[in-house]
Amino acid sequence: MITLTLGRPRLTTGLDEHERVDHDTHVRLHGELPKMTADDLITLTELGALPGRGGAGFPFARKLRSVLRSALRRRAPARVVVNAVEGEPGSAKDRMLLERLPHLVLDGAELAAHALGAPEVVVGIADRAPSGADDDPVRESLRAAVAERRSALGLRLVQMPHRFVSGQSGALVQGINGGPPVPPGQPRRTSENGVAGLPTLLSNAETYAHAALLALGGAYQYASVGTADQPGTVLLTVGGSVVVEAPAGTPLVQVLHMCDTAPGQAVLVGGYHGAWLSPDVADRVRLSHAEVADAGGTLGAGVVLPLPRTTCPLGEVARVLRYLAGESAGQCGPCLRGLPALAESFSALVTGESGPEPALAAAAVGEGRGACAHPDGSALFARSALAVFGEDVSEHAREGGCGRPVSGLLPLADGSTDRRTRLSLDWSRCDGHGLCAELLPDLIRLDRNGYPEDQRVTVPDALAADAELAVRMCPALALRLSSQG
Repeated sequence: MITLTLGRPRLTTGLDEHERVDHDTHVRLHGELPKMTADDLITLTELGALPGRGGAGFPFARKLRSVLRSALRRRAPARVVVNAVEGEPGSAKDRMLLERLPHLVLDGAELAAHALGAPEVVVGIADRAPSGADDDPVRESLRAAVAERRSALGLRLVQMPHRFVSGQSGALVQGINGGPPVPPGQPRRTSENGVAGLPTLLSNAETYAHAALLALGGAYQYASVGTADQPGTVLLTVGGSVVVEAPAGTPLVQVLHMCDTAPGQAVLVGGYHGAWLSPDVADRVRLSHAEVADAGGTLGAGVVLPLPRTTCPLGEVARVLRYLAGESAGQCGPCLRGLPALAESFSALVTGESGPEPALAAAAVGEGRGACAHPDGSALFARSALAVFGEDVSEHAREGGCGRPVSGLLPLADGSTDRRTRLSLDWSRCDGHGLCAELLPDLIRLDRNGYPEDQRVTVPDALAADAELAVRMCPALALRLSSQG
């Protein structure tokens, strides 16, 4: 992992001399952490205009105030959670912070815990390193940090499955509570009902690191860089492996040039629930939540993925959509049927078998009807691709392709490819028993004659066992499972 800094380092202070900043070095660089009341911390983070850095950009001060009100109203202790699960394949910034600068994150979390009267800090991480290695540097760094700090405050480490939806706040809370680590079927406010059913302050690792900087240096120093709407710096993951700290409002192209790359065909900003920016937009946009939103995108968790001109953009998007379909929690129709259909519609675009109309229709998959944000985020990614790569869609429709290979340049989890499990129906064997629809009601629909409507469907991981059972139980032996890359 490479870490670069534009301008004077803030979050990344000390990394020019140290591979990992231990506690003694951290205190020497930043000073001792002050203790603050909840009201003082709310005022400070309001002055710093600190937005959450996990994706939605929700103001941190509003979260604090909401948790405090809930705790006072219920006369219940609050809880503090650091979300560093980072299920987004293109993001590495939170992992970098915990691996190399753990005390900055823990300072921010401890500051909030003392202010809210929380007895411990819970840190959620993925259950393995992105490389799949057993020895996770993040886990080891956090264990060392606990010994270095000698704090009376408890620190609990919770590991989550390394999946895309595991990074959603609801999934993390359910995992901490001992339940299935997937988003809850119905939205709930963690500020009211979080860990152990108690009011919970939950933000990502970078947000807590910024809160610590505010407390250690003051709002005036913090706001000496950045924009009026978003003071301070942002952490960006460029190309999936380079973490860059830059003042908010820095031109995107300046960050790309620092990483020896260019906008290419387009730049994906915000990750796989983000949006594509065309080269001309990428040339002028500045990196803050407000300015990226004005350009039609979302800064999200700070993922920046430029797409070189050497690869087929529609093929790249199709393989990511297949990955997203397989990463769903399997809790609702928009995920179970909608996301596979969206992925298939883009596969048809790649081969020139259809135009954009079926893909646009499939991109209406979410529209707020999903059990979590996964369908809507995936649809945003797909719709922006249709808008930015419109000429490629036309070329594929005319020529059956663009002549460029699908190089697999957009990162997937653990470097995996877009392997899919497909359930296929042999029409010559099917007798219309309908048992498959009973076993797989979310995947298989019967026509008016009692036969499955679709000959092939993509099976999400969550339904793999049910699909295997349907294959074994089919009286006519008309079903089969296969894996395709």
